[in-house]
Amino acid sequence: MSGAVVPIAAEYDGGLVARVIQAVNARIKAERLRVGDALPSETAFASELGVSRTAVREAFRALAALGVLQLVNGRRARVGATDASVLGLVLDHAVHTDRVSIQQIYDVRRTIEGRTAALAALRRSEMEARGITAHAAAMRAAFFRPDETMEHDIAFHTAIAAASRNPLFALIVGSFEAITRQTWRIGWDSRATDQDRMASVACHERIAAAIAAREPRAAEAAMAEHFDNSVKALLAAGVV
Repeated sequence: MSGAVVPIAAEYDGGLVARVIQAVNARIKAERLRVGDALPSETAFASELGVSRTAVREAFRALAALGVLQLVNGRRARVGATDASVLGLVLDHAVHTDRVSIQQIYDVRRTIEGRTAALAALRRSEMEARGITAHAAAMRAAFFRPDETMEHDIAFHTAIAAASRNPLFALIVGSFEAITRQTWRIGWDSRATDQDRMASVACHERIAAAIAAREPRAAEAAMAEHFDNSVKALLAAGVV
């Protein structure tokens, strides 16, 4: 790894920790580091930037909380992998501070997950198709155990996003998990009858079947139907 000092803009007026954060990000970009690559030590950064190790340590911790760095005691910091839970925390905060509504979240999900379903139908492997189908079947099998049904539902959407072959879609869909866990049971219980709840399960099965048959338009249409019905259920419960 090069020992070159990463320059910091002279006009930057942030605190010491913010300066270090900027420098770490600049180093990752300048040296084209990848997930798992090691960064210079706290001592090295402190010396290069003319700041204390405490400032570097706090910057590293802040970046680790965002998933930018991975910290292990006794070892140098490494470049971290993107983490859906970080974006999920931001979305959860936005909802609970009334910056974003549940209906707005579902509007975005409808758009994004319609696309992931279509792409999954085009790009999925046979193993992925079987996995998606298996989660839909497990939802039916666990019908009278709603907590299990929810887990397979979440896994179903996650598997479709992964099969889209677009890691950004997988990241975004994964970030919806925390909110889904808060609203799923409300939507399930707000459906008037078991027949209505089973209709939701059947819609998942149609999505899975379309993906397995490599029918992107049918997969996208079934996903749109699923989210339209989910929003109706949440409206009935007074959530959106």
